[in-house]
Amino acid sequence: MSELYSISKKIISTGKGILAADESTATMTKRLNAVKVPSTPENRLLFRETLLSSQSMKNCIGGVILYDETVKQIASNKKTIPELISSTGAVPGIKVDTGAKVLANSKDEKITEGLDGLRDRLKEYYKLGARFTKWRAVYVISDKFPSKLSIHTNAHALARYAALVQETGMVPIVEPEVLMDGEHNAQDCFVKTSEVLKKCYDELILNKVDLKGTILKPNMILPGSISKEKMECRKVAELTLKCLKESVPSEVPGIAFLSGGQTEKEATENLNEINKLNNTDFIMTYSYGRALQQSALKFWSKNIKDINGTQNTFNHRANMCSLAAQGKWTEEIENK
Repeated sequence: MSELYSISKKIISTGKGILAADESTATMTKRLNAVKVPSTPENRLLFRETLLSSQSMKNCIGGVILYDETVKQIASNKKTIPELISSTGAVPGIKVDTGAKVLANSKDEKITEGLDGLRDRLKEYYKLGARFTKWRAVYVISDKFPSKLSIHTNAHALARYAALVQETGMVPIVEPEVLMDGEHNAQDCFVKTSEVLKKCYDELILNKVDLKGTILKPNMILPGSISKEKMECRKVAELTLKCLKESVPSEVPGIAFLSGGQTEKEATENLNEINKLNNTDFIMTYSYGRALQQSALKFWSKNIKDINGTQNTFNHRANMCSLAAQGKWTEEIENK
């Protein structure tokens, strides 16, 4: 377990965060179609290898979450993708759930699947070089959701997943995402996220998961995407910190926020404010997908052979996130 704690600290240490490059083939195809690039295995690999070979990997990225296709691919320098990641000093990780499906007896909610056969899949991923994993549960907010059924079943699945991952010698990222979708206000998000987190930790403890060898990947406390409520980033930070202090056991070494539909700049600015106000022992960092990659993807799509230009775009965003993880980001630095 001390090794798991060391891995978790390495992933999120001193301004480093996580690059979430675990889009499924279907999701990555949507992203590439949106920028008019054919979604072939070669193009998906080229974009990811471009980012993974960038300078900021050494200074800003402590871990990379991969998808099943990517973890088995070979880079142009003949290294496997996990070997390429490890050569930068970052830790290779892998998404292991099989997606959110309709929850039986609550058709408007989702349950994340993937526990069947997970033990054997984890052994395979460990042999391929992965040392941490991710499992995402999703919850919607409305006047009647998330239901207790959704909260309890997803918490139980997250805990069973985490126990199996630690048994295999890897660090589980626990990701209970309360979605931004909807017109709810920030207070509703605070109440529902608190309930979700507390139940998750009840189940993790019941399943004897060593919390020191885990990382939490939660949403920030924000109003819904179609809410009329406008929030200053300071208020986002205050509510987010209050929620985490009251809901997350102190043994958890670190929290790597998901961006959850925020723009690149919003996700950076809110993380920065959280770290400026952070009076907890938790490391507060990032585990971003689109909020790290979107600008680089748009640049790359104009000329997929312009590796340096794409890497420069990614390096800037990664550097901004790294500064935000230390509470050192400013608008002036952003616009330099």
